[in-house]
Amino acid sequence: MRGFITGLSGATLSTAERHFVQEAAPWGLILFKRNVTTPDALRRLIGEFRAMVGRQAPVLIDQEGGRVQRLGPPHWQTYPPGAAYGAVFDRDPDAGLRAASLGGRLIANDLARLGIDVDCAPVADVPAAGADPVIGDRAYGADPAKVAALAGAFAMGLTKGGVLPVLKHLPGHGRATADSHQRLPVVTADRATLDATDFAAFRPLCGLPLGMTAHVVFAAVDPVAPATTSANIVKQVIRDSIGFNGLLMSDDISMGALSGSLSERTRAAFTAGCDVVLHCNGILSDMIEVAGEAPTLVGDAARRAEAALAVRKPAAPLDVAESRAELAKLLHDTRPEAGFA
Repeated sequence: MRGFITGLSGATLSTAERHFVQEAAPWGLILFKRNVTTPDALRRLIGEFRAMVGRQAPVLIDQEGGRVQRLGPPHWQTYPPGAAYGAVFDRDPDAGLRAASLGGRLIANDLARLGIDVDCAPVADVPAAGADPVIGDRAYGADPAKVAALAGAFAMGLTKGGVLPVLKHLPGHGRATADSHQRLPVVTADRATLDATDFAAFRPLCGLPLGMTAHVVFAAVDPVAPATTSANIVKQVIRDSIGFNGLLMSDDISMGALSGSLSERTRAAFTAGCDVVLHCNGILSDMIEVAGEAPTLVGDAARRAEAALAVRKPAAPLDVAESRAELAKLLHDTRPEAGFA
C-alpha cells in the first residue's frame, strides 16, 4: 500500500487502470463528476476499485455543498454552502450549529449509501478582505471561533453518518489572493496576524482524523515554498502550533500553484512531511508518475493512516425526511434562496 490517493478517468475502470490500481496499490481513490452517472454505476466502480486493491480502501469525494459538490440532481440532494450555516449562526448560534451538523449528517447519508467513506470537508479557511473568491461562500464566516465551531459541527455530522471528515486547507487558504488551482498564492501577513486568524480556526479542530494542505506560501514562515512542500510550515505550524496530528494529505498535486514535474512535486510533498499525496486529474500517465515516487506507508504515516481509518464507524440511525425538513426550516428562516428543500 503506497502513500497516494488516485483519481480515475471515467465512470468505469479501463483495463489499463485495473492493472495500474493492482500494481501501484494506492491508499485510496478520489471521485469527481466525471466518475458519476447513476448510484448503481458509482457503487460498481467503488466496489471494483476496492476489489482491485484487495481491501476496504478509503474512497473520497468533495461534497461540501454550494459550489463544491460532485453529487447532485437528479439522483442526489443539493446542499447549501458553508456561509448559509454561518448566517443561521449569526441569528442563533445553537441553530447554526444544529444546521451544520444536520448538513454533514445528511451528506454522509448520501455518501455512505454509495460506499464513499471520506468527505473532503469541512473548510476551516477564514476569508480576508481582498482575497481571491475561490473560498468565498465556502467559508462559514470571517471569525475564527465561529468557523471552528461550525466546521466542528459539520465534521461531527459526517462522522455520525459513518463518513470521515477531511479538515482543509491547512494552515489556511482564506487570505490567499490567487486561486491555487491556477497559480501560487503568496500571503504576506505577519506571523502574529496569522496566529490570531488563519491558524486560530484550525486549532480547535486539531483532533480530526484527516487534513489537507494548502498550496499557499506564508512568507512569515517560509518565503519560498507553499505549505504542501514546506517542511517549516508542516512542522512548525501544522504539527506544532496548530497541533494537528492526523493523517496529512496534500491538496491535488497537479494544481497550477505547484511547479516542477509531478515526480518533483510528489517528492517535495513527502520530504516536507505530508503522509499521503493526492492526485486528481485521472490521466493515467500522470498517475503512474506520481505512484513511482510514492513510498510504501510505513512508520508514523502508516500509524496515522491506520488511526484515521479506525475512526470509521457504522452510521447512527437517521430519519432522513425529518432531518431534511428540519434543515430546510433552519435555512429558510435566514436564507430562503439557499436551495435546500
